[in-house]
Amino acid sequence: MKQHAVIRCLAILAAASFFCGSAGAQQAQRIVSLGGTVTEIIYDLNMQDKLVADDQSSLYPEAATKLPRVGYYRAVPAEGILSLKPDLVLASENAGPPASLEKVRSVGVDVITVSDKPTLNSLYERIDQIAQALDVPEKGKALAADIQARVKQAQDTPSESLRTVLILNRTGAKLMAGGDTTASAIMEMAGLENVLKSQHGYKPVSAESLLALKPEMIIVTKGSLQAAGGIDQFKADPAIAFTPAVKNNRIVVMDDLLALGMGPRVDLAISQLKAAAGHAN
Repeated sequence: MKQHAVIRCLAILAAASFFCGSAGAQQAQRIVSLGGTVTEIIYDLNMQDKLVADDQSSLYPEAATKLPRVGYYRAVPAEGILSLKPDLVLASENAGPPASLEKVRSVGVDVITVSDKPTLNSLYERIDQIAQALDVPEKGKALAADIQARVKQAQDTPSESLRTVLILNRTGAKLMAGGDTTASAIMEMAGLENVLKSQHGYKPVSAESLLALKPEMIIVTKGSLQAAGGIDQFKADPAIAFTPAVKNNRIVVMDDLLALGMGPRVDLAISQLKAAAGHAN
C-alpha cells in the first residue's frame, strides 16, 4: 500500500511539474520590454506580436516607437507597467529602480532580467536568455550565430586607427564616453582608440579637455546633435571647434541605440566607424 501511495504521489508531482513547465512556456502573451536592445532582440526573434509596451530607449525598429511607452527603462514606475496588464516583463539588468520591479513581481507578474554589459558575450547571453524566456531557443541560437558572422566580417575590414571620442548630450550637459561603456567597446571593436578609455563611465566635456585629448574623430549621436541645434552649431561649440576632428571634417553622426547599445546591429556600428575612419595605409 505504501509503495502504491509513493508511486501515485510521484506521478502527481511529475504531472504538476509538466503542467507548470508547459504553462510557463505558453503563458507570455502580453510582454513589456525594458531596454532598447531587449526590444530589438524581441523583434529579431520575430516575437513582437506579444509586445504590448516598451520604454523610451526602444528606438529601433521604427515599429517599436509606436508602442505604448512606460517611461525610461532605468526609472520606470510600477503603475505604468501594471496598467498594461503584462504577464511577462523582459528587462535589462540595468532597468529599475529595483523597488518598481519588485512591486511588479509582488502582484504575480513574471519579471526576467537579462544580461546587459558592454561586451559581445553579454549580447549573446542576452539573446539566449530572451529566446529561452519566449520559448524559441533555436531562433536565439540562429540569431547569435548570424551576428557573430557579421561582426567578424565587419572587423576584418581594414581601416585607420584614429584617436576618437564619443560625445553625448541628453540633459544639456555634454559628456564624453570613457572606459567600461558600450560606446568605448564599440570604438575598440572598430579598431579605434578611445582617448578617454582610462576614465570610467561618462565625463563632462570642456574645451581644455578636448584640446588636450586631440581627438582625430568625434562620434555624436543623432539625439545629441539635435539637442545641440544641428551640425553647424555642434562644430562651432568652443569645446569642439578647435579639435583635429573638426579640422579634418571627421564628425560621425550615429543612431543613438547603435552607438550606445550593444545590440543585434553592432556589426553595422563597427562598419560605419571603420568607413568614417578610412582605409589603413
